[in-house]
Amino acid sequence: MASLTGAASRLLLAARITGSTTTTRLYFSSSYVSPLKCPKSSPLLSHVFRYQKQSLVRVSSGSFSTVASTKCAASDPDQLKSAREDIKELLKTKFCHPILVRLGWHDAGTYNKNIEEWPQRGGANGSLRFEVELKHGANAGLVNALKLLQPIKDKYSGVTYADLFQLASATAVEEAGGPKIPMKYGRMDVSGPEQCPEEGRLPDAGPPSPAAHLRDVFYRMGLNDKEIVALSGAHTLGRSRPERSGWGKPETKYTKDGPGAPGGQSWTVQWLKFDNSYFKDIKERRDNDLLVLPTDAVLFEDPSFKEYAEKYAVDQDSFFKDYAEAHASLSNLGAKFDPPQGFSI
Repeated sequence: MASLTGAASRLLLAARITGSTTTTRLYFSSSYVSPLKCPKSSPLLSHVFRYQKQSLVRVSSGSFSTVASTKCAASDPDQLKSAREDIKELLKTKFCHPILVRLGWHDAGTYNKNIEEWPQRGGANGSLRFEVELKHGANAGLVNALKLLQPIKDKYSGVTYADLFQLASATAVEEAGGPKIPMKYGRMDVSGPEQCPEEGRLPDAGPPSPAAHLRDVFYRMGLNDKEIVALSGAHTLGRSRPERSGWGKPETKYTKDGPGAPGGQSWTVQWLKFDNSYFKDIKERRDNDLLVLPTDAVLFEDPSFKEYAEKYAVDQDSFFKDYAEAHASLSNLGAKFDPPQGFSI
């Protein structure tokens, strides 16, 4: 799948200085382009704009002319804010909260803390937009999430895929009634499918030893038992479709009428509401129409996992606090930020 870029290869900047007043304009193909904000730039070039990839900019001031490479954030903050509003509207009409959460998770969840080099280490780098990675077994159905977000990406070319995926994931949680996620942005994108991680880095729903499998996968990312359990709580959203994952019923009384495309088996009764029902329902197991995977059940069987699962089942505030922190940590895994410290919107 081809990567979309929206960035021009050259920009000509003309700066006219009259007294203490500086007027800055950007020209693209000899046409005027309205000035755009750059959250990070050189003190000498404070008004130079950079698209997603670095461009060469010719700067004229008085009697000198020089060529300088701009330095700015990977994504434009204003475009990110606008994209967030478009995502909220998308959620209202498509009820796609679960699949957008999953998209962000699966882009970030390939991270390997034992690999230092970027992008070989995997993580939140936008690689999931490429067909080779979308075809990984664990990513079945996520092409539909990409199709939902692609018009927003086309509209906001100054936003990277890596940031868009994580923005959509966090916004979906928040709009479903979940906690505010302390997100940061500025993630850089990989440039081609050859930079996608190999298959097999994401968790499996039904491994022979669920607790060991969860720890193998999440410890490789640098996460701990509390974060594993808190993140598992996001299954309060969504359904499992047997035609994609091999798990769950074709439909239940909770999913046969949608909203959205009908069918599948949910973990909770209100599967578009983010709360602590997941932990309550797994613990009680009173409803055969609610899904419990081996990796769900183990949260109340493994002694370390159980400590947190029991707590979250009775204390939603604690779950929300721990979930928000864990989600933010996951969204940053493996990412290469520009600026290096990232930025908030």
